[in-house]
Amino acid sequence: MSPLLILRVHADLRLGLGHVARALALQESWRALGGQACIAVSGDDRARRVGGGTHPFLDQPLPCEACYLGTDLHAPLPAELKSRASLVLVDQWDTSTTFLQALRPMKVAVMEDDTDAHETADLLFQPFLEGTRWPDHPVKVVNGRKVRPFETTSGACRVLRGSSFIVVDKTALDLRPKRMPLQPLAVHRLLVTFGGSDGPNLAQKAFDTLARLAVEDRWRGSCTLLAPNGIQGDSFPGCTVLRGLPGLTRRIPEFDALWCSAGVTLAESLCMGIPVAVWGQNERQHGILSDLAIANGCFDLGVGPEADLGIVREALAQWLGPEGQDNRQEQVRDGMALVDGLAAARIAQELWKLHLEIPA
Repeated sequence: MSPLLILRVHADLRLGLGHVARALALQESWRALGGQACIAVSGDDRARRVGGGTHPFLDQPLPCEACYLGTDLHAPLPAELKSRASLVLVDQWDTSTTFLQALRPMKVAVMEDDTDAHETADLLFQPFLEGTRWPDHPVKVVNGRKVRPFETTSGACRVLRGSSFIVVDKTALDLRPKRMPLQPLAVHRLLVTFGGSDGPNLAQKAFDTLARLAVEDRWRGSCTLLAPNGIQGDSFPGCTVLRGLPGLTRRIPEFDALWCSAGVTLAESLCMGIPVAVWGQNERQHGILSDLAIANGCFDLGVGPEADLGIVREALAQWLGPEGQDNRQEQVRDGMALVDGLAAARIAQELWKLHLEIPA
């Protein structure tokens, strides 16, 4: 029998569909190894759609089994589903010791956790919260086992850290250029998006910032701004406001730069070599973005809901203008080094080892 992996995710106005997108990429890599997958999702109407078996971004069925659990973030898994599964990967930002313990006797893995809850799990993938750059060598021996620098332990849990575990859709890997761009990275076309829900309404703040730059004649490029909640105010020359952009991953290379928040779009842009300016939607996101900025993968504009738009405007004018060219070129190089597009396969392989109880 092919082992069944449960991908436990949540989708709502706060989290959007980023965790569902990551689950879709992971299920593909897991099935490539010979396993089966089920996306078990809780949340609002968008989660109900996914749990009903419909792809969140395409008008077609999901490529794997799905199950809707209701609105509660910590809704339990159905007993029948648990009885068929070998292991579960929990990817929903917020978890608890009680929630993870209730998943036993399955093997339990967690994606991203800044609490101690994961110490009751078997495996934790920590792409951001403990730094993004971890080398493969030198290898050291701990308790008779070879351990690389990106690996550590927390309680009884094995922890794998760093950008090697940042998941992107396979489409981003397919669109990744074979060599570094050499042409000047002039920003004539800018894409601005803060997710399919944009709960903090950052699109309006970004619109106001870019409109002011346009009025002051400090940037003359065109801007496509995705605003699911709409925009108040008259548009400015070169600005197109849309509720959404179907097939967003494939459209990203059409733009010279992006302004976004932490999430799948950011990771895909880094993978494809598109320079990115970033706004955190909250302090937790900003911790992620700070790690990426320290590694020179992106241009950090701070926490969006608390931003001083005057300061942001000055920083963005420098980054978008000719003087930002060298900085953007370096960010493309370093961002592509951070996100190589192979994380889904790496995570699937580690989960397979966990299922087979193969020592790492």
